[in-house]
Amino acid sequence: MLRNKYDFVLLFEVINGNPNGDPDAGNMPRIDPETGVGIVSDVCIKRKIRNYVSVVKGEVSPYHIYIRGDSILSETRKIAYEAIDNDVKNKIEIGRMFMCKNFYDVRMFGAVMTMKAQNCGQVKGPVQLANAFSIDPVAPLEMTITRMAVETPKEAENRDKNQTMGHKHYIPYGLYRVHGSVDAAYAHQTGVSEEDVTLFWEALVNMFEHDRSAARGEMATRKLFIFKHASPLGNTQRFKLTDSIIVKRKDPSRPARAFSDYAIEIDDAALAEGVNRIEFL
Repeated sequence: MLRNKYDFVLLFEVINGNPNGDPDAGNMPRIDPETGVGIVSDVCIKRKIRNYVSVVKGEVSPYHIYIRGDSILSETRKIAYEAIDNDVKNKIEIGRMFMCKNFYDVRMFGAVMTMKAQNCGQVKGPVQLANAFSIDPVAPLEMTITRMAVETPKEAENRDKNQTMGHKHYIPYGLYRVHGSVDAAYAHQTGVSEEDVTLFWEALVNMFEHDRSAARGEMATRKLFIFKHASPLGNTQRFKLTDSIIVKRKDPSRPARAFSDYAIEIDDAALAEGVNRIEFL
């Protein structure tokens, strides 16, 4: 069981890609309309973490993934009910414990499993992430692309007239920042172990390495700062720790096009007693 609370700051970049398309805006990169700052949802980041765990652990207990693109949730929960004795009265609580024990994303992120079919209750996960926001405003661009192949023999008769035009949305460069925490108190309720948290840090560092696609361009984690508290309830407020990581563009007169265009300043004076900073990359 966890004995320490954790807070963290993650920095990741995208080069000539769309990190998180907005379906309400024709799949354009998500942006804040008032500031032009880019946004990547917490759900998008969790999806990449789930995918990484699935790849490295091979979908075996206790690293099954509950929220998958090909899953039928009621059928997945059925596994929990099949493991419960029919005479047991508190099936919901036992089902909840079964899901936490066997499914990595349930015990880490939580899940709402209160549907009538195979009700396994509700779990509040100890790992919480905010949306990611770019350090600077991003410039969403649109590229027109052409489909050279045709679908049917009939289209082939008039190939020149049947070349479909499409569009690809991207941003030239964006450095994104996300804050999160691992709450030891809730970790006790879901059974999160030190090994689970170690795997989580590993996923944050490597999740883009197994998520390559032309649409997302080149994405990579560039820095991960972890603040480990001596106490399970924390030794200071999170914002005091996250504010100690300051990211600035070196030359504000021109747009950033690489991670090297930024400088990272760390205010060690902001560290409270009982808090240790750990840095990856």
